[in-house]
Amino acid sequence: MHRIVAVLLRHLYLYPKSLSRLMEIFYWPVLDLLVWGFLTVYLSRNPNALPQWTGFLLGAMILWDILFRSQQAVCISFLEEVWSRNLLNLFASPLSPGEFLIATMILSFVKFLLAATVAGVLAWWLYGFNLLVLGVYLVPLVANLIIMGWAIGIVTTAVILRYGERAEVLAWGIALLIQPFSAVFYPVSVLPGWLQPLALCLPSTHVFEGMREVILTGRMSGASLAAAFGLNALYLAGAFGYFFFMYRLARVQGRLTKLGE
Repeated sequence: MHRIVAVLLRHLYLYPKSLSRLMEIFYWPVLDLLVWGFLTVYLSRNPNALPQWTGFLLGAMILWDILFRSQQAVCISFLEEVWSRNLLNLFASPLSPGEFLIATMILSFVKFLLAATVAGVLAWWLYGFNLLVLGVYLVPLVANLIIMGWAIGIVTTAVILRYGERAEVLAWGIALLIQPFSAVFYPVSVLPGWLQPLALCLPSTHVFEGMREVILTGRMSGASLAAAFGLNALYLAGAFGYFFFMYRLARVQGRLTKLGE
């Protein structure tokens, strides 16, 4: 029995100082509860919405994956340099931090094209849902999600640059933090009143609200598109500024040489 207790304590002692282990217990279950809980509320209040539900759900899943993959591509590209212990070599070369970020953003765009094409074809083939039903609005909607994914990815990379391997779990979790408040699978009106202004501060909210509007009416509010692009411009500029600040701080503190050790 004392050996069993010893192994148990050995793992329990790790939890208070391990972000990944704490997220496993609290973060993921809470996010799942919020997303599917709000979805249940929406369906219970709007039983007549079921005929359009296939388009809403499949469209939301494909578009959300675009944002998520765009964010991940930026983060994972940085982490691969850390894991291969190549980060110091990169920044010892003439490569600037801005050039590195632009390269990862282009890579994320290529990955998005491949993933979205496969998902779109499968959605049409298996479920009869054609993403092209969004028409000319598909391009600005997707563009906003890609830009937002870049902004989140750059901020996540900056945090990893500052805190090292302790923050690596954020590469998989930080984008999902905004999912319950982005109205991905349900309208903003389902959220509690005090959360709705916060949701409208996210470009993704305007995108998913616009997607549903296009599916239902064939049109989308120009004000929503303008709000999404304006917020994205603000957040992307802030993300670049935050990354450059963290990069300079990491250089001064000598953290670049310690990442990946």
